[in-house]
Amino acid sequence: MTTDDLGKVDMSDRDRLTRLADLVFEAGMLRKTPRTGYQFLGSGSENVAEHSFRTALIGFTLAMQAGADPYRTMAMCLFHDLHEARTGDFNYVNKLYNTADSRRALADAVAGTGLSAVVLPLHDELEDAASLEARLAQDADQIDLIANLKEELDLGNRYASAWIDAAMARLRTDAGRELARTLAETDHAEWWFNGPDRQWWNRKNGTAPKD
Repeated sequence: MTTDDLGKVDMSDRDRLTRLADLVFEAGMLRKTPRTGYQFLGSGSENVAEHSFRTALIGFTLAMQAGADPYRTMAMCLFHDLHEARTGDFNYVNKLYNTADSRRALADAVAGTGLSAVVLPLHDELEDAASLEARLAQDADQIDLIANLKEELDLGNRYASAWIDAAMARLRTDAGRELARTLAETDHAEWWFNGPDRQWWNRKNGTAPKD
């Protein structure tokens, strides 16, 4: 875009684009924002961006299974922790003593971007949990945690088992409970260690093993 082109852009459009640029940088802060519960578990680590990505994927798949709107469910998952770029992540112990205004933080994050009318109702819908999509999104949040906990359990952290049980009890949908039970019964390394062809591990560089 040339200097002349910039002069033709409406100022309100430039302001909106600047705020969208701000939002992109703000979302990047989630890569640097740790999920704090693992300090109590004693092993494992994750940042909020990592959590949000897989939660969105899980929400999409749950909605497809449950006959709900996968895109609305995925959008709720995608934005559900964006406010933590401003507030940080409060784990269950933190929440006994601290509160954060997540809606205000989210509203400030999207102010001026043109997204408020879409994103804020998603936040409210998720908090109300009245729709199937919202309940599936809440389950996706827990299932991402369960998947991480199963990995820690497989790697030898026995405390993860009790955490999995607690997360299971918070699930709200049949689709969520079914997927969570399957995760809890599946070795976290099975997808790659066994692979689509169990012989690939022996072949290593792609050559067939010698007799």
